[in-house]
Amino acid sequence: MATSIKLDEDLKDRVHHIAGLQHRSPHAVMREAIAQYVEREEARERFRQEALASWQHFKETGRHLNGDEVRAWLDSWGTEDEKSVPECHD
Repeated sequence: MATSIKLDEDLKDRVHHIAGLQHRSPHAVMREAIAQYVEREEARERFRQEALASWQHFKETGRHLNGDEVRAWLDSWGTEDEKSVPECHD
């Protein structure tokens, strides 16, 4: 699908400059930039949806872990005393 985009002169010049430094076309630089932006925003939205679902689950059940419990578990990763996933509690 062909799409056109209007860039102000400053941004257009910056894209062309980066493209020249990388021996790539401005088109390739813009496609990569848009792909990275979309991936980042999709990941951000997935995180937001997961957080909302977790919050809803907490409101319904009251089951949770606190920050200290999670940090202790994560800090144990890769050590001789690696802990298993902590159990949620009320």
